[in-house]
This record gives sequence, C-alpha cells and structure tokens, in this order.
Amino acid sequence: MKNHIASLILKSLDQLSAEFALPADIASKIRIDRTKDKAHGDFATNVAMLLAKPLGTNPRALAEKIVAALPQDSAITKTEIAGPGFINFFVNANHTANQLEAMLQDPRLGVPRAVPAQNVVVDYSAPNVAKEMAVHHIRSTVIGDAVVRVLEFLGHNVTRANHVGDWGTQFGMLIAYLEKCENESGRGLDLSDFEAFYREAKRCYDEDEAFAVKARSYVVRLQGGDQYCHDMWQKLVTMTMEQNQRIYDRLNVTLSPKDVMGESLYNDMLPQIVADLKQKGIAQEDQGAMVVYLDEFKNKEGEQLGIIVQKSDGGYLYTTTDIACVKYRVEHFKANRLMYFIDSRQHQHLEAAWQIARLAGYLPPDVTIEHDAFGMMLGKDGKPFKTRTGGTVKLKDLLDEAEKRVDAMLNERGGSYEPEERAQIVHDIAIGAVKYADLSKNRLTDYIFDWDQMLAFEGNTAPYLQYAYSRIQSIFRKTELSVGSIVIGTEQEEALATKLLAFNEAVTSVANKAMPHLLCTYLYELAGTFMRFYEHCPVLKSGVAEDTARSRLALCALTAKVLRQGLNLLGINVMEKM
Repeated sequence: MKNHIASLILKSLDQLSAEFALPADIASKIRIDRTKDKAHGDFATNVAMLLAKPLGTNPRALAEKIVAALPQDSAITKTEIAGPGFINFFVNANHTANQLEAMLQDPRLGVPRAVPAQNVVVDYSAPNVAKEMAVHHIRSTVIGDAVVRVLEFLGHNVTRANHVGDWGTQFGMLIAYLEKCENESGRGLDLSDFEAFYREAKRCYDEDEAFAVKARSYVVRLQGGDQYCHDMWQKLVTMTMEQNQRIYDRLNVTLSPKDVMGESLYNDMLPQIVADLKQKGIAQEDQGAMVVYLDEFKNKEGEQLGIIVQKSDGGYLYTTTDIACVKYRVEHFKANRLMYFIDSRQHQHLEAAWQIARLAGYLPPDVTIEHDAFGMMLGKDGKPFKTRTGGTVKLKDLLDEAEKRVDAMLNERGGSYEPEERAQIVHDIAIGAVKYADLSKNRLTDYIFDWDQMLAFEGNTAPYLQYAYSRIQSIFRKTELSVGSIVIGTEQEEALATKLLAFNEAVTSVANKAMPHLLCTYLYELAGTFMRFYEHCPVLKSGVAEDTARSRLALCALTAKVLRQGLNLLGINVMEKM
C-alpha cells in the first residue's frame, strides 16, 4: 500500500510540475509511514514539508495543492491535512480485506521478489580448525543465517561463505601432534575433544625442542605444497568441519560443507596481490616489509599508520588474505553486495583491507561492502559469557543445557507426548529459544544471556511465538468450518489487518539493514495483536454468525501463516501442538 500511495503522490506532483520546478530525484523524497494513531488515518507523508522550502512555498499550502491534484482511487476513502503540512490517507476497509484475502492465497504472503535480484556473498560463522565452536560463534552464525534466509526468500542469489580459519603457523604444531598421536595409537584419530588436542599440541611445542623443530619444518613444508603435510592438514580440517556440521544441523543453520571457504583458499593469490599493490604504487617497501599507508588511518600524533601486507620474512598477514578475499568474491561470484557478519572489534582491520581493495581496483565503486558488526554475549555479571570456572563455554554444551532445561520444564507443565514427538518438541523449543534470544536483540549491542527470560512462555521469546502459532492451530482442530471472505468490522480486526499487511515491510527491512531483530519485533507485535483480537472477537462461540466466524477464521489462518513463515526466516521451527 505504501508504494501505491507513493505512486499517487508522484502523479499528483507531475500535475504540479507546470507550476513548480520539481527536483529530478523527487521520487526518492516521497516517504510514506504508517500512522501510530488511527485517528490520523492509516498512512501519512511529510513530502509537502520536505519540498516546501526548495520550491519557495508554504508547506501546508503545498499539501493542499498535492491533495487537490491526487487521482481518484477506490483504495483511498479520504485524505486530510494535519499540522504544518502532513498528508494523512484513510484506506478503504474493503480494499484492506481484499489485500488480506490475496495475501492468504499467496504462497509468498504478499512479499514480492526483489527486482533486480543481486548477487550477494555473505561471510558468517567462521570457526577455527582444530577448535570446537564456542558460544561466541553463535552470533555470527545465527544472525548471518537469518539474513541469508531472508535474502533468498526475496529472490537474491546468495553465496554463503564460511571463512574458516584453516591456515597459519599453528598448523605445523598441529600436524606434528596429529602425527605423534597416530604413531602412538597405531590407528586413525577421532578428535572428539579438540580443546585437549590443541592444549597438548601446545604443551609439546613449548616443552619439547625436537617437537618444536619438526613443527616449524612442517609449516614450511605445508606452505610449500608438500603432499604429506597437506594430507595431514586436510585430516584436521575434515574432522573439525564434520563436528561443526553437526552443530549447524542441530541449530537448523543452512551452512553445508560446500560453503567452506577457508583462509587457505586465497593462499596462492597472496604473492600476486602484493606484487600488484607494489606495481600500482599502493604498497612500498619499509624495513624489508611491504606496507600500505592510508590517509584514513592515523595514530594519535596524526601520523599515517602503516598497514603491513607482507612481513620482512616473506610471510603474509590477515589483511593480505582479506584483500584477496574481496578480489575473489567480486571476480568469482560477480558480487553486487558483500556482507561480513564479524564481531565489532574487527572493524578497523576490515576497513583498512577494503580501502586497499578499493584503491587497487579489486572492489568496483558499484559493489557495496558492509561490516554487519555485532556485540558480545554477556553473562548476568555483565562480563563475557564464561563457565563457572572462567573457561570458554562450548556451543554444544550450551545447546545440551537448553534441551535439558526444556525437558524439565515440560515435566513441570505436564502433558502427554509420544517419545519421538516429545524429543522433537524439546529440540524445537530449546534451539528456537537460544537462537531467538540472540536474534531478537539489536545486533549492534551486547546482550545478557538469561536462561529464565529466553525460555519463558510470555514476553518477546521464541516459546511465546511458538505457542501463539500452536494455539491458532488448535482453533482449527475444534471446527469443521472453512475460512471465508474477510470483513473488517471491529477495532481489533482492523488492528490485526494493519499488522498483517506490514509483513512485507518487516521482511524487506531485514534484507536492507541486516537486522533480524526487526522481524522478531514484528512477529512479537503480531502475536500480541492477535491475542487481543482473539480476546475481543469470538470465533467459534455460540451466537457468532457463520459468516463472521469464517471471516475471523481467515484472519486466524493468515496470522498462523505469517508467524510460521516469519519464524522460518529466522531458522526457528513451529509445532502444531505444544
């Protein structure tokens, strides 16, 4: 409806073009907002106030001219001018009902596909090899995956890029220790405890000089393309990612082995990158290292900070890899948009790499690149979330604890379930609660991890939304009536209709801003609006006319579909019974 009203205003302004010299970008200045108070209509615009000054006229007088020139349209019952020049639009209730019925029949629930579709590369999750995924990986993983789901739903061509930390000097140590373990056991190794493996490898490196010498030699051999070292390295990568994939599957995250794009992928590109930067005059030699100086990055004294792209010993840094990463993604995937879901502390590092990529021509002006940063998960003490002993919390252990708590909660609530049904319900509630607790917070801020809050069946939580969906489904199990034509009669029906029609805006806002919490907020408000509707507008009670019941059943059905689709876009399952 917003686009429809904007088109009417554009036609009106076109009629006024003989009287006013309208700016060329007039269409971009038309903003339509939903009103907070229905007394002011359904939609409002301040376009007259924005244009009045550049056109040299009074905003209210301009608003009157715009309204007078608006084409007649059956969707709009009336327009009003308020205050200094706001234009309020009142939408025809029949038109609203028709929109809702079309939305109910549409598999996409009224959300159009993006035109044109973009090629989007999304960098998220990014665990390290030979280490278990910890709780700090959850933000990048679930936020990135929710945005990916939304982008694909809108029709964009999305490439998932799991930038795994699979390269570096530590791999000499890890290969040497893997070799030691295999020789001592006489068989292959199952790395069920990566933390212990890494810790023991480091101990051997620190305490055994012969081991350390071998480890350093293996780094050189690996980077030089030695087949034995490459095979041992591949074992480590494979075992790590198999374990990580089990976590992804459990979290209902869409990452798969084909999405792994480790740091090693760009290794062969690095010498040419440095040579190219030198040839273009972007990098220069400084004390044996190759360094880039950027005006945008200075120290406290105002001196340019040098960004090293190759060390004096010939080694490369993460910046060099990230420059190559940009080049690869633009050239290989023809990317229009690059998105990086990486912790906010990496911002300056990323900006430096991207600025160098721009200067080198690897990142064309028409390709957008964004650091979709996020804050930290904190404990109730306001400090980074840790175990009671101060150690890192494994993501697997967190999910185990969530399912354990949900199982106990179901015991307290009672209810009869078949064993398989119960296990699925426990899983869906637990995983949904953990993910939603993260997704419902503005990603730019830190948030407090609170078991009691996230597992509650009231408030802005996944269990509340899952319950709202299953409660609607229970309505249909109590009747043989089918949905009918929608009639908007009461204040509560109108409020629910308005919220349902805002689904498209909520979805597109997530894609545009990379902010899943906007969809969470919408779904929570929708569930609350539905509960008020259901309380004030009987559906199946005796005395309710059949046409009214069928109309309200249609509103129930559409609400359930929107809740289900919205939660699906967040990677959260719903249950028919709960």
